Amino acid sequence: MTLRSAVLWAAIAVAAGIAVRIAIAVVWRGVGAYRLRKAGPRRLRARHHVLWRDPGPIATRDLRYGPGGAAYVPVAPFRFVEEHDTGSQPCVSVIDARGRRWRVKWGDEARVETFATRFAAACGYFAEVTHFVSSGAIDGVPALQRAAGCVESPGGRFVDARFELDDPTVRKLFEEHSWSWDDNPFIGSRELDGLKIVVMLLSNWDTKDRRDVARGSNTAIFEHRAGRWPRAHHEARYLLTDWGGAMGRWGSNIVTRGRWDVDGFEAQTPQFVTGVDGERVQFGYTGQRTDDIAGNIPVAHARWFHGIARGFTERQLADGFLASGATDEEAQRFARALMRRLAQLEIKYPP
Repeated sequence: MTLRSAVLWAAIAVAAGIAVRIAIAVVWRGVGAYRLRKAGPRRLRARHHVLWRDPGPIATRDLRYGPGGAAYVPVAPFRFVEEHDTGSQPCVSVIDARGRRWRVKWGDEARVETFATRFAAACGYFAEVTHFVSSGAIDGVPALQRAAGCVESPGGRFVDARFELDDPTVRKLFEEHSWSWDDNPFIGSRELDGLKIVVMLLSNWDTKDRRDVARGSNTAIFEHRAGRWPRAHHEARYLLTDWGGAMGRWGSNIVTRGRWDVDGFEAQTPQFVTGVDGERVQFGYTGQRTDDIAGNIPVAHARWFHGIARGFTERQLADGFLASGATDEEAQRFARALMRRLAQLEIKYPP
């Protein structure tokens, strides 16, 4: 084969690859539009919509336990309820000794999600009660399908699992009835921009939303009953329910991005904030919806968020990583790099 032929075939291969990607995107968009149309309008009972609550002094937040605190740690023995056949990772539901229902998941995301929910909640954002359980056993486990490699049979023993509270009193709106970064009640607010900064601080590249329902939305709305009679009301809390693409390299494709990769997380830390363009902060982050996340954050909103998050200590963050299954070395390195990212939110602005 001549050089000219090789170049021609290479160009054809590249063009074919681009065409396939475009075709897949068109199919996803079409499937998503059909599902949204079929689902109809979102019917919320709540009139009060919230994204963030003042967490108080950050230094007082205990990242060992995260949202829910020590009272919501899973307590053995665990009783099997069912296996789930959807999602990117094997998952089962169990009931613990206190009668609480948990969704138990395995895989690379277990450690990631446990820390990310702790950090987001400490910053004032809503997050699901999540714990990393290094080992345990589930009673009454039948023959499993997807989770067969995660839970021993017989005996029900497991290692390195993520337990996520499944509260039946909360009305959960996922997928078609979730929310998108460009369509929610908080557009232009410092609170929404603060959540975007949390996403970038943790290098969470998997920022799919309601528009991506064909592939799975990572946003949700949870309706809670709040207050007491006669002032009782429903409250719609907007949150992220999947943080599994965090704590590694950010990136726009599977080659450049990762999760729970301390080397990659450290390597990209100097590029977290890259400068200021007028009244907008520039970030090095890329993800599945880069422009929505990093493209338009005012300096004033970044300063507001930094005023809250600057209270974190390295020891505090390291405790959160240890509770999420990190080794001592990983905890120290992740915590140090995250502190450096937080510091950039202060030093990169004009006077």
